[in-house]
Amino acid sequence: MQPIKGDSWFWGFVVAQSIAPIQPRFLVGMATYNEMDNLPRLLDAIRDIAPQAHLLIVDDHSPDGTGAYADQQAAADERVHVIHRAGKLGLGSAILTAMRFAIAQKYDFYVNMDADFSHHPRYLPAMMAKAPSCDVVIGSRYIPGGGVENWPLSRRFISGMINVVSRVLLHLHALDVSGGYRCYRVAKLAEIDLEGIWSRGYSFQEEMIYRLSRRGCRVAEVPIVFADRRGGRSKLNWKESVRSLGVLLALGAMAFYDEV
Repeated sequence: MQPIKGDSWFWGFVVAQSIAPIQPRFLVGMATYNEMDNLPRLLDAIRDIAPQAHLLIVDDHSPDGTGAYADQQAAADERVHVIHRAGKLGLGSAILTAMRFAIAQKYDFYVNMDADFSHHPRYLPAMMAKAPSCDVVIGSRYIPGGGVENWPLSRRFISGMINVVSRVLLHLHALDVSGGYRCYRVAKLAEIDLEGIWSRGYSFQEEMIYRLSRRGCRVAEVPIVFADRRGGRSKLNWKESVRSLGVLLALGAMAFYDEV
């Protein structure tokens, strides 16, 4: 029997589709509290730059309507997800909530970013392209091509010292261990005890790299330029800074005893 005209093309298409690589599923998450000045533009920018990504907003009961706006977006777009929390429970705990969601929903990679444009979506393609070859991708201010904008000298000094001290205390090799713009392999997050993470504040970033590095995770960095928030108010305060320093010292003691 003679093959029907077009059969070869059809079966070639079927075979090509069957062997085409499966695209990894990315979830981009952000913790929010009073971010209505930024969130609408941020979501639009992420959709334009990384249309394949799903979005997660973890809102800590924002009184300015951030949570309500996020719900509207979720109702209109199935790629948008929202988790509401009862109040301000800390940046680290918000990221842990997002990580648990990523694990439960079986995403391949979880990208964490700030909701205030200090982490610009323009860097998402580079981070997502790097992700399959490693376990953690850090959007780094301290490798060639990276940097900060509009920071006073005092803040540059403090940030640099925190990174140096953290790398020495925790035996870390990445140059930017305090930045929060990161892409994690979800399967590796599932291997660590998220309930056992000590930090709920700004030392969370250093602790996560420490915990993952202890498990042999591959860490890479891509350059970003960090810019101060465009709108709203910063959540950083001295009380949280002191608490975070205490966590780093405790982790440093753990790292020391692990070595000996």
